[in-house]
Amino acid sequence: MDENLALIESLLREDQEVERRDKGTQNDDAHGWQTVINKKRNRKSSKPTSEKFSGDLLVNDVKSSSNVFSGIEQHSEERRRRILEAQMAHESASADADTSRSKRHYAENDDSGEEVQGEGVENGSVEVKKVKKKKKPKMPKVTVAEAASKIDATDLATFLADITVSYESQQNLMLMRFADYFGHAFSSVGGAQFPWLRTFKESTVAKMVDIPLLHISEDIYKVSTDWISQRSSEALGSFVSWSLDSILADLASHQGAAKGAKNVSQQASSKSQVAMFVVLAMVLRQKPDVMISLLPTIKESKKFQGQDELPLAVWVTAQASQGDLVTGLFLWVSLLLPMLSGKSGSNPQSRDLVLQLVERILSSPKARTILLNGAVRKGVRVVSPSGLDALLRITFPLPSARIKATERFQAVYPTLKEVALVGSPGSRAMKQLALQISNFAFKAAGEANPDLSREASDIFIWCLTQNPECYKQWDMLYMDNLEASVAVLTKLSDEWREHSLKHPTLDPLRETLNSFRQKNEKALAKAHDSGRIALLKNADQHCKAILRQVSKGHGCMKSLAFVSVVIGVGAVILSQNMHS
Repeated sequence: MDENLALIESLLREDQEVERRDKGTQNDDAHGWQTVINKKRNRKSSKPTSEKFSGDLLVNDVKSSSNVFSGIEQHSEERRRRILEAQMAHESASADADTSRSKRHYAENDDSGEEVQGEGVENGSVEVKKVKKKKKPKMPKVTVAEAASKIDATDLATFLADITVSYESQQNLMLMRFADYFGHAFSSVGGAQFPWLRTFKESTVAKMVDIPLLHISEDIYKVSTDWISQRSSEALGSFVSWSLDSILADLASHQGAAKGAKNVSQQASSKSQVAMFVVLAMVLRQKPDVMISLLPTIKESKKFQGQDELPLAVWVTAQASQGDLVTGLFLWVSLLLPMLSGKSGSNPQSRDLVLQLVERILSSPKARTILLNGAVRKGVRVVSPSGLDALLRITFPLPSARIKATERFQAVYPTLKEVALVGSPGSRAMKQLALQISNFAFKAAGEANPDLSREASDIFIWCLTQNPECYKQWDMLYMDNLEASVAVLTKLSDEWREHSLKHPTLDPLRETLNSFRQKNEKALAKAHDSGRIALLKNADQHCKAILRQVSKGHGCMKSLAFVSVVIGVGAVILSQNMHS
């Protein structure tokens, strides 16, 4: 196109130069030397011209035919023809470019497999027609199972041995190379063959937990996990954090595409996510404690706080529980249970996934024994006081707020409560735990929810049996929380036989009840509100009833002690008589 324009400009410049030369020649002829003629002398001899103008030219009184400049005109005509041809070539090239752009635009916007093709240029217009677009050959679809079946255990073991030597002091790089191996193995798997987000949302926990490791052979799994067990916890923690960030980035790209966002980054390749899930699952099963060290960072960054992230959080917790039930339950209480108190808790599918997982953990063989023995891990309780508080309120809602999931929570609650309260009676850790739990339990006991109040009162009474300091705390809170105090006193009075056996000593209880009676007497003398007066009288009646039971128990204990002393003395005397 540029060459044609240059040719046209060259020809035009040449034509202008020739015209200037021609004009210059005529001017020279007009202003040059001419023969001087005496007009008077030749006036008589001159003859009139009878010839008509027929296109001939007269120069210096010499008749010139029209073909005098024929050479010049022929040369000019030749230049005009060449200019015209160059202009047509330029227009043709422009039309071809427009046609090419039209073809590309049509191909990008037409899903029918047809494209446009330039037919010709006429009067600046382009004639187009649709032609069949050649279809690209389809690549064969490879499933996760097919790709996994081609992994050779011997080749993997050799590869792991090589990178262990090559990156001996760089375990982070070593783990990256480990992930690269599986990334290459699953490189032929397309996104349609591993739609992990949709699969997680549509699957039960029992099915989700095996994705995608159900396609990995036992030999490959053993070689991999044996090698993982030799890596440091710090390196594995960094690798798990990096893997989760990669998966969450892929999740974000799916969410952006679903919402039609314009500035969405290129989606991470789903084929790489197959390898990421495979490697991450093996690490979490082999070293589940890694997630405990990452939990503070995860909770602070709120990576799994959304409803869309919940299936992934359930999958991660399920993988950890496969390696260790205690760690799995710890993650469930710390990571998943709080989600039910937020927006995710209002979604039935979210509640169902969370419940499915804890039901799976508690139904595992010897789950209760394993969980009770591991209730405290490195000084941290598996079911924390805050976790017990959240569980208490979810399990015992108001009667009007009960849902289908309530019965399922009530089924798992006793075991989880037992894990939360287990420990060595009288130990420093148990005393501290009792103080922590007594705070929220006492408040819950005073709420206008009969089921919650009864259960919270029972937990508060347990706190009293574990730490005498809880009595002092109760005494300080008594007058400002009469509803809660009445609920606890009613529980103690109605179930005295059961609760009295759990108290190592009744002296703190007796002192506290006497203090309550004194406060009741003073408050009744000043009270004018009928409702408060009724509460004070009700509390005082329960205090009297419990004190009578305490006195009977104290008398029985004295009688039993006296009888024991008498029997002991009698046995000594009898023994002496026998020897004598």
